Amino acid sequence: MQRPIFLLVSDDGPRLAALRDDLSRRYEADYQVTTAASAAAALTMLAVHAGSGAEVALIIADEHLKDMTAADFLARAHGLHPGAKRILLIDRGQWAAPHPVIAAMAVGKIDYHLWVPWFPLERNLYPPVSEFLAAWDKTREPAHVAFRIVGPAHSSRAHRLREDLTRAGVPYRYVGDGSEEGRQLLREHHLDGMPLPVVLARDDSVLVNPSHEDLMAKLGFRSDPDLRTCDVTIVGAGPAGLAAAVYAASEGLSTVVLEPEVPGGQAGTSSLIRNYLGFPRGLPGDELTARALDQAWLFGTNLTTAPAKGLTVRDGRRLVHASGGEIDSRTVVIATGVSWRRLALPGLDKLVGAGVFYGAASAEARAMAGQDVYVIGAGNSAGQAAIHLARYAATVTIVVRGPDLSATMSSYLVTEISKTGNICVRLATEVTGVRGQCSLETLTLRDRGGGATRTVPAAGLFVMIGAEPRTGWLPASIGRDDEGFILTGRDLQRTGERPADWPLERPPLLLETSIPGVFAAGDVRHRSIKRVASAVGEGATAIQLVHEYLRTEQD
Repeated sequence: MQRPIFLLVSDDGPRLAALRDDLSRRYEADYQVTTAASAAAALTMLAVHAGSGAEVALIIADEHLKDMTAADFLARAHGLHPGAKRILLIDRGQWAAPHPVIAAMAVGKIDYHLWVPWFPLERNLYPPVSEFLAAWDKTREPAHVAFRIVGPAHSSRAHRLREDLTRAGVPYRYVGDGSEEGRQLLREHHLDGMPLPVVLARDDSVLVNPSHEDLMAKLGFRSDPDLRTCDVTIVGAGPAGLAAAVYAASEGLSTVVLEPEVPGGQAGTSSLIRNYLGFPRGLPGDELTARALDQAWLFGTNLTTAPAKGLTVRDGRRLVHASGGEIDSRTVVIATGVSWRRLALPGLDKLVGAGVFYGAASAEARAMAGQDVYVIGAGNSAGQAAIHLARYAATVTIVVRGPDLSATMSSYLVTEISKTGNICVRLATEVTGVRGQCSLETLTLRDRGGGATRTVPAAGLFVMIGAEPRTGWLPASIGRDDEGFILTGRDLQRTGERPADWPLERPPLLLETSIPGVFAAGDVRHRSIKRVASAVGEGATAIQLVHEYLRTEQD
């Protein structure tokens, strides 16, 4: 089997040879490390590789190419090998002036950059190249999978399984039950006539039409906490909840986390978070989640998939009601985040998971290959989803009710969208109808200015139209704003005085809710910033306030 290819391109012979030698020492066993002395020669090689079906993993181009700009070369290379990661090799020491790499990355001509010199190799060459390869590998069909899902092509149950495994970072393959491979798998496992979908695990176990809870249990998540009495219970395992768990457990607090969904929150569904501090090449949401989850676990956090169903205060203790019983907790951090706001259209609900998706672009992008898809929304999540879908879909159309994107979407995303050839933005437009039998077939679009409507074919509709806080499980004694977001700290003192039912002499702490010892962090909180970094910061801050509360409780 032919090894995937690294193509290195530079006019500088010694530099090209040195880079080839350094990469070959580490990667030659699994990859072909090839070189070209000009952009023209490299494009010829890439065309030959495309014709032969060879896989190109990385294209590394020197910024000083003479026959064309390196950014333009990499953009043309993308047309021949869309899956290859494009890296610009640039000289250090150019911080003061704007560099072409900034514009090239903003408009999607390159994916990453590498510094020259790249020494020491173990810090400045091999780690980033391994990151590039990991990102490239995620775009391929996995060679080895932990699970195979067999079921109908358009099944909301199968969609949920795919989404769960994608968010958990578990490699899987989806096989249609009508395909020859699907029929053979069902026969081999004596599953003919059984309810679909089915999940076949590498250990030869089989889950027949499993629920979300069944799959989570198979992945090793406990449905019942080991602790029934603890220092802090954290409800929710998005960035805020996971940060709170890491700091709480690492500082010696007995910690329980309740999260009925796959950990990660909305951030965990993001294909690439580019503006998170310390990750200049970006960080996939599922990778951030996996790292944080490992970190929390290593510090001794008790993570369970039991959902929180209520919260009461009894004799100065906070009781979190969960499946299987109560958790007696000295303090609570609410970090339940938000859910995608639902789109109210006749017939839409029956197509959810069968062409209509709330979020889920990472899980379903590959299934949209060669199709026309639509994204509704004007925030960063919608922009990231559109860019990710554009790598697979024939066309991606972003439907926006407002007059522009700049007021609600980060400028780097707006720029990249504008330069991505198969993404179209329809402003002042709304979706007013959906149609489809077994799966989505068409959408009706309405121009909000003139009122004209048109019906368009669509294989996928990804809805990202804002968020609703997950606070329905909370008692009325937790103060909330008109939209249901939790009031904390100064926002509880609208008249400049403590709330009328506040039982303590001191005012509420910064992130403290209307119940002393109960804190809120992240997107669920009124006036939160709705960014991953701020959610992480609030989760860490909440634990500092937990310590402060516990100290005053002991005095």
